Amino acid sequence: MQRRSLLSATLLAAPVALWAGPGFAAAPPAGATPIAPWPHRITANGNVITIYEPQAIAWPDRKTLRARAAIEIQPAGGKTPILGTIEFSGATTVDTMTDIVTFSQPTLISSSFPSLDTSQAYGLQTRITAFLAKMPPKIIPLNTVLLSLGEKPPPAVPVNNDPPQIFYSAGPASLVVFDGEPTLAPIGQTGLTYAVNTNWDVLQDPSQGGAWYLLNNGSWLVAQSYTGPWQPAGALPAAFSQIPDDANFATLRKSVPGKPFSGTPPTIFVSTKPAEIIVTAGQPQFKPVPQTSLQAVTNTGAVLFRYTPTSTFYYLVSGRWFSAKSLYGPWTFATPNLPPDFSRLEPDGEYGNLLASVPGTAPAQAAVLKAQIPTQATLSRSTAKVTVTYAGAPKFAPIPGTTLQYATNTAYQVILAAGKYYCCYQGAWFVAASPSGPWALATAVPQVIYTIPPSSPVYNVTYVQVYGSTPTAVTYGYTAGYMMGFVTAGILAFGTGYYYPPYVAYGRVPVYYPYPYTYAGNVHYNTATGAWANTGTVYGAYGRTATAGYGYNPSTGTYARGAAVYGPYGGAAAGSRYNPSTGAYAHGSAVWGNGSASAHGYGYNPSTGRAGSTTQNANAYGRWGSSTVSGPNGTVNTASASNARGSAGAFNASNGAQGAAVHGAGGNNAAAVKTSSGNVYAGADGNAYKHTSSGWSKWDNGSWQQAQRPTSQSVQANHPNYTQPSGGYQRPASSQNWSQLNRDQTARQYGGYNRGAYGGGGAMRRRW
Repeated sequence: MQRRSLLSATLLAAPVALWAGPGFAAAPPAGATPIAPWPHRITANGNVITIYEPQAIAWPDRKTLRARAAIEIQPAGGKTPILGTIEFSGATTVDTMTDIVTFSQPTLISSSFPSLDTSQAYGLQTRITAFLAKMPPKIIPLNTVLLSLGEKPPPAVPVNNDPPQIFYSAGPASLVVFDGEPTLAPIGQTGLTYAVNTNWDVLQDPSQGGAWYLLNNGSWLVAQSYTGPWQPAGALPAAFSQIPDDANFATLRKSVPGKPFSGTPPTIFVSTKPAEIIVTAGQPQFKPVPQTSLQAVTNTGAVLFRYTPTSTFYYLVSGRWFSAKSLYGPWTFATPNLPPDFSRLEPDGEYGNLLASVPGTAPAQAAVLKAQIPTQATLSRSTAKVTVTYAGAPKFAPIPGTTLQYATNTAYQVILAAGKYYCCYQGAWFVAASPSGPWALATAVPQVIYTIPPSSPVYNVTYVQVYGSTPTAVTYGYTAGYMMGFVTAGILAFGTGYYYPPYVAYGRVPVYYPYPYTYAGNVHYNTATGAWANTGTVYGAYGRTATAGYGYNPSTGTYARGAAVYGPYGGAAAGSRYNPSTGAYAHGSAVWGNGSASAHGYGYNPSTGRAGSTTQNANAYGRWGSSTVSGPNGTVNTASASNARGSAGAFNASNGAQGAAVHGAGGNNAAAVKTSSGNVYAGADGNAYKHTSSGWSKWDNGSWQQAQRPTSQSVQANHPNYTQPSGGYQRPASSQNWSQLNRDQTARQYGGYNRGAYGGGGAMRRRW
């Protein structure tokens, strides 16, 4: 103790040398926003001070975070370091696009240095206070904060978890889903009509006895009924050569006359309601999953396993597990009753990404908790506008169980409440005295709107709220439900599970407005990207991109659909869009262009996700442009790895060490290091701990000593050298300290890592 006291005295006697100098992080230049990971480390006159990544204690308003952190002081000359803990609070902003919390303006609450006497510890605390005052903004993974808090999950949403119809084929097959009976619109003057309520190119030729034609991967099939049976079409009718070569039908025109089938034509399954399909290349092929009794089915694009003790299949779609003894069914909802082996999937293994859909696992908890974090933006009253168009005079229908009505013949979500009309558009609320406007930003929304049940097609608007207003602007925010992510059975699932029949008004050019589908796209969640996906073309909030891949992408928040199996335009009804301004449809790739069909009334409005292109984490405020006073927590474009705030790069070393360098604006640099010897944590008892593959170690008497799991609930006495500037604080029992350490370790392990989309393989990796 004498040696440590002398060392401490030396440190405390040289505040200028230790706490100032070239290595001290000065306040950032005006206008700069340096963002850096942990630990926060400076070197001054040979002394190194390190503050490790904070462990969340409380985050009541999602604006101020209270946390504890381990702190290490390594004096010059290789002398024995001093380790202790601090508790501090700071302002936070959340970027839900990148799952990052920015922590700034830290204020010390208390400190603990068990190796120092009271006066030395208090003196050191004053230096720490000054040190924190000059610390630049830092980043913490959002999931790390949420898992560390250990908050109770929100109540489950009463969604419909009944299984959809699930088709199975052991050979080439496709699923054609119509949103109700086929709704047909004319193709110019050709005499042909095409179905607007499916994601496939389905045409009918009255001159051929009403024969139906289906374009599948460049080849044509024909049937006398849309339900089939389908067979190769051979030579196409002459009318096909008259299909316009314009933006609507250029892709279709290029497929005339089409190519012959090179092998066995696919089996075509047809449904008039949301459905799913499992296709295997021959009989199912199995591969054992390490450390479990599960077998993965390897010759399919579906997420499909067999549990060998019961010979039961488990199929994951839209975040829900369904089970059956046979791939032909019958299927039952199985998420609440999964075999324990699913929770034993290796987090960094081939199937670790699926843990987000396994109740009770850390990734599932993180997904559920993250779903409650609002994305916010402040919009200008003078420039944020909306123009609602209807197909004819506005029509409204009652919302069962409420006094409300909603508009049916429009692509907009308009609700009649207490004599006023409210429109939820792109994450913001507008209000008007008439259904056609004029519309103004709403500063309040009737609470009765938040009683809309999940069985209603406008249920998702209940996840958009007003967070504040000024004479010139209004702040709005939405949580995952607005983008169709709902908590059920301990996981975050996609869609309500209810089928919402479309609005259809028949005529030569019928009016068709669909609603979101839960199924018809083999959607599943991927923790790496925070989105929902499947093999095939990935569809963002505005439509189709050329990206092919697997799994839910949480970093982009997009949902993907299998082009070959589920159709070329995404989810059901993604292939056509009705424009009431012109009374016509845009078809195929034209839907996703900049023309009125896609731009007029769709944007980031999830009700237009009515296409199967719904997104969860995509920023609904991204298209407000100059109308956005400030985006989510003051920023709009924050998703890229290189932006106005700087750029980031990472490394992995063969010895197990990992690190990331951040080069911030204004010349502020920082480095984060996670050594192969383990992470350092702050215990609630005031001691520093380290976690390695051997378990927990505690810093004691100048070295790391193996820590033993407590066997009683006895409360440890407060260390006499714990100092607290103000307020009361009760040290937790040792068992509580141990539990908190384990929770913090899990939070840091799972919260700061992301994994590639399912099917891509590879290990979990730091988001930074």
